Amino acid sequence: MTQETQYGFYFDSSKCTGCKACHIACKDRMTGLIRANDGNGSVANLPGVLWRRVTEYGGGNWGQNADGSFEQNVFAYYTSIGCNHCSEPVCVKACPTGAMHKRQDNGLVLVESSICIGCGSCARACPYDAPQLDTQRKVMTKCDGCYDRLADGKKPICVNACPLRALDFDTMENLKAKYGEGDGHIAPLPSSSITSPNLIVKNNPNAQSGGQVLNWSEI
Repeated sequence: MTQETQYGFYFDSSKCTGCKACHIACKDRMTGLIRANDGNGSVANLPGVLWRRVTEYGGGNWGQNADGSFEQNVFAYYTSIGCNHCSEPVCVKACPTGAMHKRQDNGLVLVESSICIGCGSCARACPYDAPQLDTQRKVMTKCDGCYDRLADGKKPICVNACPLRALDFDTMENLKAKYGEGDGHIAPLPSSSITSPNLIVKNNPNAQSGGQVLNWSEI
């Protein structure tokens, strides 16, 4: 079956300051949806369930020269990542019930909670850690591209929340026309060859490999 339209994200790491406004706005929408669907406000603060995460990636070291002076190659930058609504979503392939599925009209990858058994296969398969288990309802949840906002002609809440406009969301055709193909891989993201993510990234000028994620406790 031919994909009619494919939506995706653009992320400019050179603009991202790690403020986490996108992360907070997404979490707020997520908890509101869960509260509305479940009717129980007590489940709405699900710890550890984050549909969008901001990673701080850094590395480098200091060295002392023979003359006593110091040199350093320390670097750090941020990435804001949620579900990339991949063209080859391994989460969909791993799902035994078909709950995880890719829509043909807009390319969004969604979860049908009524047939989700909470087995976690999708989460183990996804290299972006996008599927997040609601341990109270025993079903998977994930970024849905704010499809309700999309139907109203609005951008996802994370895009609107970004004060520096480091995020954008549109059809991949429009994003490529506006931003080009991007700069390719940026650490700590996995290789795009795994899932063909619908994500265009403009690299931070400090982007390089050989570092580590510095804020695991936040993501």
